[in-house]
Amino acid sequence: MFDGLSFEDLKPGDTASTGKTITEADILMFSAVSTDTNPVHIHAEAAAGTIFKERIAHGMLSAGLISAVLGTKLPGPGTVYLSQTLRFRAPVRIGDTVTATVEVTALDPVRKRATLRTVCTVAGKPVIEGEAVVIPPSRAAAAAA
Repeated sequence: MFDGLSFEDLKPGDTASTGKTITEADILMFSAVSTDTNPVHIHAEAAAGTIFKERIAHGMLSAGLISAVLGTKLPGPGTVYLSQTLRFRAPVRIGDTVTATVEVTALDPVRKRATLRTVCTVAGKPVIEGEAVVIPPSRAAAAAA
């Protein structure tokens, strides 16, 4: 069985967060795994000539922390991630601590889906904002199986 919350346990306003300090190693590993080798992420000289003036983390590296919250905390293990919107508001730099927070905003009891506000912040300032739709585990579905 799953250790996360079931659909029946969720209520609007429930929140959970996780945080991570972004390191150079994180950026280099993400570049390798994603094959996104955009110089703004991996070459200081190239990044110096951009609007950011220095290397920045991949937006999807920070956004991945949203998935971590959904899959491990709220709703947690067994959750199926259906969709996600993202608006990138500010860059994340090496050494920044990104905190991803999700908040249940709506529940669809017919389809057993939850909608969550998603935000990643650095020092309290939003760097990513969006909305996720998930299918949490359901006690009703487990009982019917």
